[in-house]
Amino acid sequence: MNAPHTVDADILVIGAGPTGLFATYYAGFRGHRVAVVDSLPELGGQITAMYPEKAILDVAGFPSVKGRELVEGLVQQAATADPTYLLDRTAAAMEHDDDGVTVTLDDGTTVRAGAVIITAGIGKFSPRPLPAGDGWLGRGMEFFVPSFAPYAGKDVVIVGGGDSAFDWALHLEPVARSVALVHRRDAFRAHERTVEQVRASSVEIITKAEVAALKGGDTGLEAVDLVVDGVTTTRPAQAVVAALGFVADLGPIQQWGLEVRKRHIVVDASMRTNLPRVFAAGDITEYDGKVRLIAVGFGEAATAVNNATVAIDPTAKVFPGHSSEGS
Repeated sequence: MNAPHTVDADILVIGAGPTGLFATYYAGFRGHRVAVVDSLPELGGQITAMYPEKAILDVAGFPSVKGRELVEGLVQQAATADPTYLLDRTAAAMEHDDDGVTVTLDDGTTVRAGAVIITAGIGKFSPRPLPAGDGWLGRGMEFFVPSFAPYAGKDVVIVGGGDSAFDWALHLEPVARSVALVHRRDAFRAHERTVEQVRASSVEIITKAEVAALKGGDTGLEAVDLVVDGVTTTRPAQAVVAALGFVADLGPIQQWGLEVRKRHIVVDASMRTNLPRVFAAGDITEYDGKVRLIAVGFGEAATAVNNATVAIDPTAKVFPGHSSEGS
């Protein structure tokens, strides 16, 4: 943990995912000093933590871009703002006065800012456990697949029926010796197009099934027991990916007096929250017609920064002109 100290900024961005990184760049474009807080130790938010190798298809200008490459570009862009990064720390408390906002982090550091933009995505998240996998984490079982290389030549069992499970099955199929996708039901939450791609691949889809036990020794995982329609079978597996989703929690943010609806922060068309000088953007926001896409978050970030600029300096213009026009 870093030693506590005081940081002064014009804008504090809480959350260093794609939306937060773009907000950081845009705040720098508006001439602000920027500080960025994130509970994860690396930049990139969920993309870095969960699917850096996944192909992202809905970012304007990129027919397909890997999550890792998108984050690298956003970090490079944000660097033009010369931000102060406060990583592996959680925003714990917030206080307001007439001149700004003071946010205290869990390590005792205080950040004094003219405005705050919350871009915390789904908040802090933790994976749902696989009961049969107790004691196997890091010994053959993982919750996320940040790199495909460790799965080369292995028999892989992926547990789950959502987008992550199917995405990882599709990406690991050409790398692993075999891939089996195990789900307790015969209906899936994943996008229909991805499901059809997996069905057309060599991935074995096993439904109405549960993982009953993981087996192995000192050398690691060797096999899994599956219960399929009440019958137990054993299949070889040197790797298990428990893609059962995750539990999201807004954490201390919920205690700040923000208007929250179903774990999302309510904002108006200017990305203002109900608290003075506090804005939000990205997946964490809620308003009529909200669409949760990275591309939407980028636009909301610019809207939040521009309106935060006026909150800091009432003589400033909401829209300063296009960045291509120079400053």
